[in-house]
Order: sequence, then C-alpha cells, then structure tokens
Amino acid sequence: MRKQSVKRAATCYRLCGRREQAPREPSGDDMIQEFKTFISRGNVLDLAVGIIIGAAFTAIVTSLVDDLVNPLIGMIIGGIDFSAWGFSIGEAKFAIGNFINAVIKFLIIAWVVFLIVKAVNKMTGMGKKPEAPPAPKGPTAEELLAEIRDALKARG
Repeated sequence: MRKQSVKRAATCYRLCGRREQAPREPSGDDMIQEFKTFISRGNVLDLAVGIIIGAAFTAIVTSLVDDLVNPLIGMIIGGIDFSAWGFSIGEAKFAIGNFINAVIKFLIIAWVVFLIVKAVNKMTGMGKKPEAPPAPKGPTAEELLAEIRDALKARG
C-alpha cells in the first residue's frame, strides 16, 4: 500500500511538471535510526521498567493471597479453601474459588497502587508553596451602580 502511494505521488510530480523531489521509500537505515530514537525515549524505558516490576509484584501478590490471606480467611470462616470451590456441568468445570482468589489479588494490587499514587502526590505537593488566600472580593457591579444611584439621589 505504501509503495503504491509513493509511485502515484512520483507520477503526479512528473505529470504536473513540479521540480520538487517525490517522496521516497524509507531505507533500512532510516528505519533503524527512527527505532533508536523511539526506544531511547524516556517514556518507553519507564514503561519497560514498570512492566518488569509489575510482573515481579504480581508474583509477590499471588504468594500473599495464596499463602497468607486465604489461610487467614479460611481460619476465620472455618477452614474453607477457596481454590477447591467450584462445580461441574458435564465436561465444563466452573472454578469459583479461583475467581474469588483473582478478585482478592486485584483488590490488593489496586490498594497498593492507590497507596503509591497517594504517596507520590503527597511528595510532589511537599515542595509547593501553599496557595495565597484569595484577595477579598470587592463590591459587585450592581452594588457599585446602586451606590452611584444613591449618591446622585442625595445630590439632586
């Protein structure tokens, strides 16, 4: 598709008698340079670091839920193991316990992300000067007009 549009543009340039250079197909060197520019941007590197840390954090949360939270909940409600909860209809098995574990993991991750965002917001707000209180409001236009009217009535 790209090659066709470049060929059409080149034909149009020849037929119209324009002397500008027709668009050219990007070379391999151009694409490599563009890729280097893209990959070296800070946002891409930050995203990669975030994904790696997120994967490691998922393992920690999984262990927390499976090894600490579920046994604790099981002790409280009588030794019930969520991962064993489920039912089957024919060949289909519905693992409700695994779904409950996934919801617990999600809530823990969401809570930790909330705490991190809250801490970052607090830290970024520490260096800011407190906002000055707003200047006292003066009279409105209606109040000024009423004053002028009253002064004119008193004069005349």
